[in-house]
Amino acid sequence: MKLQQLRYICEVEKHNLNVSATAQSLFTSQPGISKQIRLLEDELGVEIFSRSGKHLTHVTPAGQAILESAHEVLLKVDGIKRTAQEYSDETKGSLSIATTHTQARYALPKVINNFIGHYPDVSLHMQQGTPKQIASLASNGEADFAIATEAIDQFSDLLMMPCYHWNRCVVVPKDHALAQVEQLSLEELARHPIVTYVFGFTGRSKLDEAFNRANLEPKVVFTAVDSDVIKAYVRLGLGVGIIASMAYEPELDSDLVALDASHLFAHSTTNIGFRKGTFLRGYMYDFIEAFAPNLTKSKVEAAQACRTKQDLDALFEHKTLPMR
Repeated sequence: MKLQQLRYICEVEKHNLNVSATAQSLFTSQPGISKQIRLLEDELGVEIFSRSGKHLTHVTPAGQAILESAHEVLLKVDGIKRTAQEYSDETKGSLSIATTHTQARYALPKVINNFIGHYPDVSLHMQQGTPKQIASLASNGEADFAIATEAIDQFSDLLMMPCYHWNRCVVVPKDHALAQVEQLSLEELARHPIVTYVFGFTGRSKLDEAFNRANLEPKVVFTAVDSDVIKAYVRLGLGVGIIASMAYEPELDSDLVALDASHLFAHSTTNIGFRKGTFLRGYMYDFIEAFAPNLTKSKVEAAQACRTKQDLDALFEHKTLPMR
């Protein structure tokens, strides 16, 4: 059994059993990959992939178990490499972050700018996607860190830690009727067409929960994953916008009025995390603390030592998080 064979089967799974696409991504030949997979199956005495002619059709039950172990082995190998890098040169390496547009656009720029200033030889990569995609990227080892609010509980192999709370504001043009309201109510908001986030993005579930509790049905006429897109359609008069408060920029959005909505919706919590068992290099601890000052190296190490979710929850149970 070779590490190369384990990488091949994991990459084939990643590319939806398309050996040709796998070969292109790895800059190798399709026959070479097929041969190595066959050799591994012969050695193990089981089929990892079922076939129809020359095509792989699905992962076998045995193959699923083998792939899970293969991912763990490759993660450990990556950890060994990082350990060696840490001792050879702790200022060089790479860091991959998976996050949403809102975090990438409003929460991370200053953090990343300062980080690059401190670690110019660390190659930084950012991937954006849905919260579920973000968690999946970290779970599969394709991203070092996941930063998200929604859909993270679905991945039990991730260690997620709370960073800060945030709430929402309602944005309207200056001449809109709601701009003159001293304190918004859900009833008033429900009378207007609403432009907000796609379900599953940026705390959208809190918005829906609030309207449901009040037995109100919001008139959501347009949804997007991008706060800037939402604001653009508010400017067009499509509806009133409900966005993360951090996404309203007074100087750039001076043509819009931001109305506090923190009394209408429960706050949401942004989390940062990584796959359990990941070896964190020094600059990775520094990045986490720069993004969430409450998550010092000692705090993260304490979280890594937690054996159950109950232990992790207890660690942060009485921690007061900042509000953004």
